[in-house]
Amino acid sequence: MLAPMARSLHLTGDADADALLSKDPFALLTGMLLDQQIAMEVAFAGPKKIADRMGGFDVHRIAECDLDEFVDLCVTKPAIHRYGGAMARRVHALARHIVERYDGQTERIWTDGEPDGREVLKRLKALPGYGDQKARIFLALLGKQLGVRPDGWREAAGAYGEEGSHRSIADVTSAESLAEVRAFKKAAKAAAK
Repeated sequence: MLAPMARSLHLTGDADADALLSKDPFALLTGMLLDQQIAMEVAFAGPKKIADRMGGFDVHRIAECDLDEFVDLCVTKPAIHRYGGAMARRVHALARHIVERYDGQTERIWTDGEPDGREVLKRLKALPGYGDQKARIFLALLGKQLGVRPDGWREAAGAYGEEGSHRSIADVTSAESLAEVRAFKKAAKAAAK
């Protein structure tokens, strides 16, 4: 069996938000879902905002929540995302998918049948709101920081899986590494222009 999530993450700069991400695989999956068009640490703090408003963070409760009520909860200021309504719908769809496909056990994405890296990537890409890049980054995060290392995970994660890289949230372990990832992204954006 693959290694379980057991390590402490330091992605947000908020101890309580990081503790939730470290202990709850669905919270981490949700943070990754929210990681677009806002600062990484703000995205990964989103699950804590939801937890505070729902009296806890539970994939089943989110999946079963009335969609309109869940959207209202997520857009209440401070919203979970700059596009709070759209992202709330995605979080809700993700929760429903995890409950329907994995019985609410997010870690089954990387444990069912002892999959290799390519299979875990395929499962991640099948998630609502996850495309190729987001799936590769999440796979790299699992491998680099949480010890979830199915055979071939680095290859499946592509450049995000490279040892010593500073490309994404998968490489953030401190304020210093966050600054390095930001610098990499800024340089990559400038080079693309």
